[in-house]
Amino acid sequence: MLRVTEIFRSIQGESTHAGRPCTFVRLTGCPMRCVWCDSEYTFSGGDHMTLDDVMSRVRAFSCKLVEVTGGEPLAQAEARTLIETLCAEEYEVLVETGGYVSTEGVDPRARIILDVKCPTSGEEARNYWPNLTRLRADRDEVKFVIANADDWAYTIEVIRQYELVSRARAVLISPAWGAIDLKDLADWVSSSGLEVRLQLQLHKYIWGAEARGV
Repeated sequence: MLRVTEIFRSIQGESTHAGRPCTFVRLTGCPMRCVWCDSEYTFSGGDHMTLDDVMSRVRAFSCKLVEVTGGEPLAQAEARTLIETLCAEEYEVLVETGGYVSTEGVDPRARIILDVKCPTSGEEARNYWPNLTRLRADRDEVKFVIANADDWAYTIEVIRQYELVSRARAVLISPAWGAIDLKDLADWVSSSGLEVRLQLQLHKYIWGAEARGV
């Protein structure tokens, strides 16, 4: 059984896949409590669903790109079985993970999008650093959510220490919603000399920051 908050079809709002039609399977529960979290509604509740029921809902959307997200999807052991099943049916699978739970054992056909927690999140100490060593340059991406200049300095340090520009398919720089001047962040990125990508959360600009299931 899986605990599921929602399953819906929309467009992918982040990563190098932004703008593509995508089915989202948002699982319930998360061991982290980031200050700027935009999905607190996933912390509790949800519906218990069998793997077959989840797959039936996914198939009904007829969309080959599927993201397994949360909360923290990998906090549920059954999520790995879901990911494997999606891959076996030849879906293109994205796994959005907060980086606290180990990515070891996730089906290698899936693409990991790993969120490294910066100091302002309040969860920096819980980053599981071995996850960064498992990133694959041909498929996996790493994301940093930036709320201020200290977060940016921390991000640069981690990028360089773990050689993320060459280790990951993309290094994504995302503003904490409403916490930072986008012009400042754009200037930091453009003047950094690093091969990183500034991203905005398209879904929030289209439907608003509080919208669910879109």
